[in-house]
Amino acid sequence: MKISIHIKPNARKNEVKHLDDNRYLVSVIAPPVQGKANEKLIEVLAEYFGKPKRKFSIVRGATSREKIVEVVE
Repeated sequence: MKISIHIKPNARKNEVKHLDDNRYLVSVIAPPVQGKANEKLIEVLAEYFGKPKRKFSIVRGATSREKIVEVVE
């Protein structure tokens, strides 16, 4: 399953908001430097979906706020 993510780095708290079908707004407290926001994104999504972090990978948009993340079942 692939989901579309809009990420907000440097937020006050980690939060996931489900917008519609496969679109999510994810706020993370990590800064967007050296991949820290991406690492935190995977961690927050894993907690939200209740799956291990290894089941998530960023397919597109590693340096963008708009990302496509693949979730392995």
